[in-house]
Amino acid sequence: MKPSSLPATQKKRCEKLLENIAYDDVLGIMINADPDAMASALALKRLFWRKVKKVVICRVNAIKRTDNKTMVKLLTLPVPYINRINTSMVTKWAIVDSQPHHHPRFAKFKFDIIIDHHPPAPDLDAPFIDIRDNFGATASMLTEYLRAAVIKPSARLATALFYGIKTDTDNFARSSSANDIKAFRYLYPFVNLNIIKKIESSEINKANLPAFQTAFEHLEFIGNAAYINMGKTDDPDALVILADFFLKMAEANWCFVSGIYGQKVIIIIRNAGFRLHAGNLAQKLFGDLGSAGGHKSAARVEMGLENVQKKAEEHATTLAHYIREKIKEK
Repeated sequence: MKPSSLPATQKKRCEKLLENIAYDDVLGIMINADPDAMASALALKRLFWRKVKKVVICRVNAIKRTDNKTMVKLLTLPVPYINRINTSMVTKWAIVDSQPHHHPRFAKFKFDIIIDHHPPAPDLDAPFIDIRDNFGATASMLTEYLRAAVIKPSARLATALFYGIKTDTDNFARSSSANDIKAFRYLYPFVNLNIIKKIESSEINKANLPAFQTAFEHLEFIGNAAYINMGKTDDPDALVILADFFLKMAEANWCFVSGIYGQKVIIIIRNAGFRLHAGNLAQKLFGDLGSAGGHKSAARVEMGLENVQKKAEEHATTLAHYIREKIKEK
């Protein structure tokens, strides 16, 4: 699809977006940093290049995942923590891949631009709002904006957007639309695939080697499910990395990684199959003990440690064995 063949509604959206910010404004783009959010922020910054006084991107969260850190490093993404920028100089605020109710820090700001692909909150208020929850990634939406503005993305920007779409759609295994596929195909010729490969293969580093060593020592199979009980952990994000990694095993259609973080028991669930649904299974197995749900291929469970320990005691067993027995019920 050439820029001239884009829907008229998208061209009007782009025009309205650009009209919303004046030349003498300093635009701040606030994100909860992940690949989709960082790529979308970078694209929005490009849209306003030479159209405003200055654009700054900032984040409200720590970047912990190794692949996300690698993305920031290899693409030299400007995403400082919000405390490290002078927010008083910002005259207009934008938020991408999130909405004001998604993080406590967001609630303190009045946004002029909201662009997101998550279901909309009922009380959203901003001069410019573009919420399209039929998209699998905000990066796909921003790719449409670039095309409507007839801006050819640099290799750096295209690679960021491409990876943002890949991660938020889980390589199109999660909810996505034809628009995501169109954006993906459009970006492909501009992408540095070697950087994509390097980012995707960066699960293991010096910092998380001990976690991988523990995981290999505790790995067991329950039918076609790989199960790893990590015990106490200081980094719940490591559970996600491990679940994604061990699902790659040929014998595993499911992967469950559990750990205790503070006063919570966290279980990360992954699966690979046509008729399986991780979110539904999480709710079925653990929904009565806490928060449980997710997508078809990925889910997360968070339960109060005391509640799970009581359940384990009722069954005269340990916490780890109780989770193991629940997994057998799948």
